[in-house]
Amino acid sequence: MATKNFNHRAAVIAGVTGGVISGLVKLGWENILPPRTAARDATNPPQKLLEQVGVPASVTHATYSYSGHDLPAVSYMMHFGFSTTFAVAYSLWARKHPQVKAGSSALFGLGIFGTFHHAILPALGTVPSAKEQPAEEHISEAIGHVLWMWTADWVSATVYDRLTRNK
Repeated sequence: MATKNFNHRAAVIAGVTGGVISGLVKLGWENILPPRTAARDATNPPQKLLEQVGVPASVTHATYSYSGHDLPAVSYMMHFGFSTTFAVAYSLWARKHPQVKAGSSALFGLGIFGTFHHAILPALGTVPSAKEQPAEEHISEAIGHVLWMWTADWVSATVYDRLTRNK
């Protein structure tokens, strides 16, 4: 059953906020437990996916410099675009149909992990098949997706509640 006074605008703002902050959490997690070897990260999955659709490597490997570090600008745009897109989708869905949160947002995060890292990206040839990925990659990505979605859910719920309080 959908909630009565559902506020789409607040849910989108909450989802964007949750997506950006949870994207930062996922990046932090990947610095602690990197999901890929350095060799496989030379061209990371977002870069490879873009190259598969015709974006030149000169664009996909574009960097910006901060504090003496060259950082992957396009990879970050893809990362935060993905994070924000799914956080907004979850925010809209969970606010409109709160019963979907009964199994915890962790299940949504694991579902996204499985769908992309075990099905879509291997089918496209962007990453190796799930069987060919090392256990470290599965562990890092699975836990990272749970932390990402928990964060997105908590932040978006907090922002949504503040935006709709007394309205």
